[in-house]
Amino acid sequence: MGDTLKRTPLYDLHRELGARLVPFAGYEMPVQYPTGILAEHAQTRTAAGLFDVSHMGQVRLTAKPGHDAAKAIEALVPGDITGLAPGQQRYTQLTNDAGGILDDLMITSTGDHLLMVFNAACKDADLAHVQKHLAATCEIEPMFSRGLLALQGPQASQVLARLAPQVATMKFMTGAFFVIDGARCYITRSGYTGGDGFEISTPNDATDAIARKLLAEPEVKPIGLGARDSLRLEAGLCLYGHDIDTTTTPIEAGLLWSIGKERRTQGGFPGAAVIQKQIAEGAPRKRVGLLPEGKAIAREGAEITVAGNVIGKVTSGGFAPTLGRAVAMGYVERSHSANGTKVDLVVRGKPVPAEIVPMPFVKNAYYRG
Repeated sequence: MGDTLKRTPLYDLHRELGARLVPFAGYEMPVQYPTGILAEHAQTRTAAGLFDVSHMGQVRLTAKPGHDAAKAIEALVPGDITGLAPGQQRYTQLTNDAGGILDDLMITSTGDHLLMVFNAACKDADLAHVQKHLAATCEIEPMFSRGLLALQGPQASQVLARLAPQVATMKFMTGAFFVIDGARCYITRSGYTGGDGFEISTPNDATDAIARKLLAEPEVKPIGLGARDSLRLEAGLCLYGHDIDTTTTPIEAGLLWSIGKERRTQGGFPGAAVIQKQIAEGAPRKRVGLLPEGKAIAREGAEITVAGNVIGKVTSGGFAPTLGRAVAMGYVERSHSANGTKVDLVVRGKPVPAEIVPMPFVKNAYYRG
């Protein structure tokens, strides 16, 4: 298995910690540690959890003389990137000509360049896409060997402040350079759990030492992909390739908030006409939260029905440990998308009553200062 799969800088540490490693996006990644997914989930919601997300694709974008990197990338994404002040971060999507999502990503302005983080499974295609369109205007530097750590949870700030005191006053969706243990790191206050936390971009050779330093703090334990998925599901966050893909528009996915106000009217990105039409008239289908009755878990692909008629499909479903119950999300026809609508989820051939509800399932706890 290890011959063909890539490994992050923390592979040896995962083995040492007793992680169960699985293939994920071409990497050998920890799905859980000996304490198990439920304990890891609770650890992140109540204290602090450390995730290895080094498999994700970090890319630096610097304008060539006479050009503007933010303006250049806006030709590929619907987000307002030119409006980013130095140290500000934004969530956006790479769209195709049909308004579908090639990937979702984070873009941060450092002042003299932009930092982008792509999803692991998409990073090679994303890099090729950006190179094809922006090579004339920007220097595009893949930094796929850098480490990326996510320290998440209500005690993440007090822990990280022991290594870099200024992080304590950072606000959600901002970033800055810090030196930890002699290594120059870029830290953003962001993450994928719906709670407070940080993502720490590290030089490859410093990743293991920084991870060990964080894990030595009493509030921190290692967390795998299993709890990462249950945490993001509780937060109502999309997983690329499941809840969003090339056939889904940002409007269908409920991501209108991520499209800059001026960009909604001016366009200038792939699929703008489709997206503008859906903003004006409504999308044909909509991503919704679902609360099934009882203990049955409706997994991805389960049909959503009303009076026996299929109106949509579940895209993510699982047990929400914080709530002690099953939750799901999926797409339904717009006419059936109102909160409070009663539907059935077909689980193993049997209809399970469910209700359409607002997301997130668990209240966000981002630090806004």
